[in-house]
Amino acid sequence: MLEFEQLKLRLVANEDEIRGLRDAIGYDRLKREIEELELKAAAPGFWDDLEGSQAVLQRTGKLKNKVESYDKLSASYEDLLVLIEMGDEEGDLSLVDEITVSVDELEKELASLTLSTLLTGEYDANNVILTFHAGAGGTEAMDWVSMLVRMYTRWSERHGFTVKVLDFLDGDEAGLKSATMLIEGENAYGYLKSESGVHRLVRVSPFDASGRRHTSFASIEVMPEISDDIDIDIRDEDIKMDVFRASGAGGQHINKTSSAVRLTHIPTGIVVACQNERSQFQNKDQAMKMLKSKLLEIKEKEHLEKIDDIKGVQKEIAWGSQIRSYVFMPYTLAKDNRTGFESGNINAVMDGDLDGFINAYLKAASNGELKES
Repeated sequence: MLEFEQLKLRLVANEDEIRGLRDAIGYDRLKREIEELELKAAAPGFWDDLEGSQAVLQRTGKLKNKVESYDKLSASYEDLLVLIEMGDEEGDLSLVDEITVSVDELEKELASLTLSTLLTGEYDANNVILTFHAGAGGTEAMDWVSMLVRMYTRWSERHGFTVKVLDFLDGDEAGLKSATMLIEGENAYGYLKSESGVHRLVRVSPFDASGRRHTSFASIEVMPEISDDIDIDIRDEDIKMDVFRASGAGGQHINKTSSAVRLTHIPTGIVVACQNERSQFQNKDQAMKMLKSKLLEIKEKEHLEKIDDIKGVQKEIAWGSQIRSYVFMPYTLAKDNRTGFESGNINAVMDGDLDGFINAYLKAASNGELKES
């Protein structure tokens, strides 16, 4: 029947890409490494080195996830072929809608796994730290920061990632002057490194009684969370630590003790802060991780002439420096200046539908096709 023939043609069109994906992820190599790691885990004395054993188990888990994702995709392909042939033989048109949905899901998963093969950077697999700063636009810009925080929280939830707000500074009237959030999940940094830069908002301001259109800006700094085994030399005398009471609402602990921590790295002027954890010690530990991430960024870019070139926000948070624009009025459009990718469904974008933008960036970056923002 025509419906089943069309579905089969559509499904089979993905066969070469599925086979190519096996080689792209190094399927056989992953299987061998898993076997080697499992032999290590079964060896006597494996648990004598707790830190080392945990690293082995984490690595094994990540590799198994990759293998299992491919196995599931491959099995789905074979199962759908059989289902299409059965439906065609029996003339059961009631299966068409079900199979169409399944083919949609397979193509989406194939695109996601193919995209993950582009994440080959040293820190792409790491958790990610996002830091937001309000720019030009006053109260409107501060509200824009809170909207962006929500947007990336929604994106993270869609991908099963965990979000922790580490630090924030409330706006004078509304929104946030700044915020720092940690997103935990495999390849979180690899996906979100595309989001670093200035984001521009155009809308009718809810804070303007005259209902005029306003343009606002906010910047996002993106860094991988660095593990403790990365060697970054930070001398005690180069660190200034300030403690303060955490802001925000409620609880028996928050606002009652000076548990929040702000660290200043004196040689570079870099400032990081954390107020999310319950104790001063925990906040200091998290702030040190953030500082290590920033200093690693400096270390890797030390070929630049001046430290100012890589410290903090690199561009003015204002007109002409944005990487992406979000327009609510007079039309609705989100457009990335670097790749040209755009979406007219601005509400979906603000609810975390960012994969199109991220995918376009990663593909353009891998092909050397990124435009200057």
